[in-house]
Amino acid sequence: MNSIKPSSTLGFTIISALVAGGIGYAIFRLEILVLAFLLGLVVLLFLVRLIYLKPIMGIYLTLAYSFVANGLIRYLELPLGLGVDFLLFASPLIALFSREKPAFENLNSSLFYITLFWLAFTILEIFNPEAVSKIAWFYAVRAVSLYQLFCVSFLLLFLKAKKQVYLFTNLTLICCIIAAVWGFKQIFLGLDEWEIRWLASGPVRTHVLFGVLRAFSFLSDSGQFGATMGYGAIVAFLLALGPFTIKRKIILLVIGSISLYAMALSGTRGAFFVVIVGSFAYLVATRNFKSIIVGAVFLCGILFFLKFTTIGNGNYQLRRMRTALDPKDASLQVRFENQLKLKKYLSTRPLGGGIGTSGSWGQRFSPNTLLADTPNDSWYVRIWAETGVIGLSIHLLMILFILYKGFAVIFSLHDPILKQYMMALHSGFAGITVAAYGNPIIGQFPINIIIYFTWAAIFLASGWDKQAKAIRN
Repeated sequence: MNSIKPSSTLGFTIISALVAGGIGYAIFRLEILVLAFLLGLVVLLFLVRLIYLKPIMGIYLTLAYSFVANGLIRYLELPLGLGVDFLLFASPLIALFSREKPAFENLNSSLFYITLFWLAFTILEIFNPEAVSKIAWFYAVRAVSLYQLFCVSFLLLFLKAKKQVYLFTNLTLICCIIAAVWGFKQIFLGLDEWEIRWLASGPVRTHVLFGVLRAFSFLSDSGQFGATMGYGAIVAFLLALGPFTIKRKIILLVIGSISLYAMALSGTRGAFFVVIVGSFAYLVATRNFKSIIVGAVFLCGILFFLKFTTIGNGNYQLRRMRTALDPKDASLQVRFENQLKLKKYLSTRPLGGGIGTSGSWGQRFSPNTLLADTPNDSWYVRIWAETGVIGLSIHLLMILFILYKGFAVIFSLHDPILKQYMMALHSGFAGITVAAYGNPIIGQFPINIIIYFTWAAIFLASGWDKQAKAIRN
């Protein structure tokens, strides 16, 4: 029998009609705003459900969105960058209510402890007497330590299988190809009106040099685009050396070549070191003495070609790449001069000037100060300026420890596919750590998401390898 009373049915019908009528009237009066709100609400509910059912989807969605967020802002002029914050901060909260059990035992890890320690240090920086604005700290600390903690802790809890590493890496390469194609569009077909408007707002000074456009795709700037393309190139090339089918090797080589060319079109000189340092890190990871010697000779040959010859100087990208190896380059000399200013200022400030006092946040919240008016042009110089020699030392020790841990884990792995993926990811990370001296790329999307994922994978890979070995035995 039907247990629903007629009165209840009538009441539900009336309420539904009123809600539908209210929505219809709102759409009639406000039109596009309501439609946009309803569409956003549907997307939001879909994403929440997706993360609830499969928590690791949170990091996949964050990666994909972090590639396009800055590009969307240029077209819609909305604070869409906050979408990355929402995914990063909401994913762990949603996942805790999921049916999938978090691996809390993985939090008993040196990676989690050093991440927590770094966060604690940056929180204490809010009391830095040199800091002009506390609000600037709130905005800037996200990229310095908060994103790191949320990514690392979330991944330690929900990154549970090597297949998830493969999927994340493949998704990264797909995003790199899409970004590269958009960069090619900018160079060979031209910019659209929104991109031209963005350049005219200030970035034209650094993105059009000697009449030549530097591709930036839909990322934050050409520096981030170049570094990301360099990362995609080295990871794809190194994976192509792994135990895969010929068809897959060819696809990876094509992806690597496209990414490498896109890197050149970005005009980002520091991205060159992502490839060179990443290649050398891979040679070390192989622990094959002959390969190290042959590879080192090859890399030295490339450096010799760029440093001591003028072959191909008619090509702007190649000519600009050569300036990365010129210690007398005017741009490099300006950076050295700026660092001398900072050195004098920081000599009596071991805790720096406070997080958020340099770069764009400094110009916004503490204008006309030395840190705000002195470009740092580097992730490490930014950390040095804002947290002093103490903060820089802690940060560098953290990165060096993770680099060491990466090599140690790779040496211990037996699964050939997992080992190849880890060598590629770790080599890309090594390249990024060096390139970050020339650009503040570690604190920007999507590189920071990729790097934090690599960290978590490094500290979890040994466990997966042991599980696979136990199953085989």
